[in-house]
Amino acid sequence: MEKINTILVDDEINSLQSLEQKLQECCPDIHILAALQRPEEAIEFIKKHPPELLFLDIEMPRMNGFKMLESLNEYSFEIIFTTAYNHYAIDAIRISAFDYLVKPIAVKDLQNAVSRFMRNQKTHTNQKLDILKQRLSNGKSQDDKIGIASNEVIEFLQIKDIIRVESLSNYSKIFLVDGSTTLVSKSLKDFDEMLTAYGFFRLHNSHLINMSYIKKYIKADGGQVVMQNGDIIDVSRRKKDEFFTMLKDRV
Repeated sequence: MEKINTILVDDEINSLQSLEQKLQECCPDIHILAALQRPEEAIEFIKKHPPELLFLDIEMPRMNGFKMLESLNEYSFEIIFTTAYNHYAIDAIRISAFDYLVKPIAVKDLQNAVSRFMRNQKTHTNQKLDILKQRLSNGKSQDDKIGIASNEVIEFLQIKDIIRVESLSNYSKIFLVDGSTTLVSKSLKDFDEMLTAYGFFRLHNSHLINMSYIKKYIKADGGQVVMQNGDIIDVSRRKKDEFFTMLKDRV
């Protein structure tokens, strides 16, 4: 099996060397073409030697990772972002279905990220970057898209087309306005973190709903919500007051 041609970009030499060492020791499928500190140098190198995978630090002086990507016209490679802290852009990265690693990078997290790349090498990088740029530049709107990665494909869904998301063990089932459903290997907690700012509410440990699609609220039997597609969902006792307050704000 051919190895994955990879480029690392990070202005911090210690982080760069640490990532390079971990990849060499723990990820035998990776072939490192270059480990570069200067984004300007990385741009020129990538143009001459396009990788299959790019590990890119978000915060770099003079030119951050996003600005560096704007200087490239074609993206035939996948990107795994790295950051030293819970960066403000993490939500945007997750919405766009890019992978990311928080420093100091744990070996297991690194191996998992490489494994995810190997399972799904159809990058869709241009589409994902469009979503990322939109999310970074605009306010939150249900007209935004979200990238949903499965083992086979990446679907790009408009947030306003999602009625609700239901937890099924380690998977989540997405219910769409056209009546179709999508099963993805993401936890409901992940969707809760990504979609709450877009008008979604977690009614229950197993249910996240788009508040825009509530048809009616039934107070009896502890409280139930009827969605516009006919689905009936119980409201957990501990969420009832918070939900009722949000519901009144929307009336």
